[in-house]
Amino acid sequence: MTHELYDFGMIGLGVMGRNFLLNVADDGFAALGTDINEDSVNALNEEGEGMNVKGVHTQKEFVSLLSTPRKIMLLVPAGKIVDAVIEGLLPLLDEGDIIIDGGNSHYDDTNRRYEYLKTKNIRFLGTGVSGGAEGARRGPSIMPGGDKSAWEVVKPILETVAAKVDGEPCVTYIGESSSGHYVKMVHNGIEYGLMQLIAEAYDVLKRVGGMSNDDMSALFDKWNKGRLNSYLVEISADILKQRDDELDGHLLDVILDKAKQKGTGKWTSQTAMDLGVPVPTIDAAVTMRGISAFKEFRQDMSTLYGEIHPDEVALKGDGLAKAVEEALYFSFIICYAQGMHLLAEASEELNYDLDMEGIARIWRGGCIIRAGLLEQIRGSFSNHPKLKNMISTRQFRDELHGCRESVVEVLHLTNERGISTLCMSSALQYFDAFRSERLPLNMVQAQRDYFGSHTYERIDQKGIFHTDWG
Repeated sequence: MTHELYDFGMIGLGVMGRNFLLNVADDGFAALGTDINEDSVNALNEEGEGMNVKGVHTQKEFVSLLSTPRKIMLLVPAGKIVDAVIEGLLPLLDEGDIIIDGGNSHYDDTNRRYEYLKTKNIRFLGTGVSGGAEGARRGPSIMPGGDKSAWEVVKPILETVAAKVDGEPCVTYIGESSSGHYVKMVHNGIEYGLMQLIAEAYDVLKRVGGMSNDDMSALFDKWNKGRLNSYLVEISADILKQRDDELDGHLLDVILDKAKQKGTGKWTSQTAMDLGVPVPTIDAAVTMRGISAFKEFRQDMSTLYGEIHPDEVALKGDGLAKAVEEALYFSFIICYAQGMHLLAEASEELNYDLDMEGIARIWRGGCIIRAGLLEQIRGSFSNHPKLKNMISTRQFRDELHGCRESVVEVLHLTNERGISTLCMSSALQYFDAFRSERLPLNMVQAQRDYFGSHTYERIDQKGIFHTDWG
């Protein structure tokens, strides 16, 4: 089917861009795409044959075929390419047209582009899109931030293409300026943490419990039917049972243990440090990817220090599986809590005015970190609109208390055997630190005053004090 003018345009027809555009066309909107790669344009035309979608080869033709105000989404690599595409578009656009950056741009870049495009009278939305290629095709979670009038224009399209949970679209207006990309960045930080926590649970079951991949797959599938219900647990069950086409065995066992990263996890840690918000489980996940990259050094250290062989495992079989499930659930709660706390603090510091309940709501479907737990998180922020850290709620207090002993048991087993569980350990230490009325940081303050005259406060009287310690 052809149209004189198209409702929605996409620049960047890689797998994500092409799938998103086909999703738009599926939902009854006339969709137009372009890409500098001719093969990508041809692939769109082949896959979209008979649909309300078309690929063209030049930006000039692309812009001329869009209805006004033009609604143009970019799904291109973050960084200078985004700026180059925008600069190429500007001479072709009219005032009031809309540019949507759907990539993983750093929020500082989004702030800059938002302010720059305002001077050109072009409306800009920095928009997080989560769900991978399949989510883009079938319904992602979408996090638009920026010009609110632009949101009102694209809202009917984005609400239609987004994932649905209980009939609610997994998209909402996040806030002004760079808020959409900021929220997507923190989403990705949480994603890093959850992925590493699952990897650590797998490692404990395999190296401590001696479980086979198929048995672990069945266990993960069982967990996914309970309180650990989540996309990442679901796909981990699939990964564990996948056979290798090359060798007689499981594919997972021959995958090199060096995890790469694109930077969004690191950005989350960096901005959390800047705001003074602790997110140690996310930090630990980023750190473990860094450690994994030093494969040769790890091999040398393994030879140098050897393996640790403790006494017989006291916790086995169903008992170990139960303890690991509770430890993983505890750590999941903590990981989400850290990310949501960062968002709550950033909302004030960066003037985003975030709807925390709304963010939890749109993460329930379509995105990589979707999980049953998010319904409880949504409820917590709905019941307590000014909530900063969800571990302070009665609901999560009871669950964390109930699982803590299992975390300690699992970490005891891994510490005895020299098995690294940095993320789980960080989750427990975060929890224990926050529930401590007093921390040993009085010693740190005294040290700072001793060598740097940085002063300190006292618990028995008001004021700022300095001591001549010498």
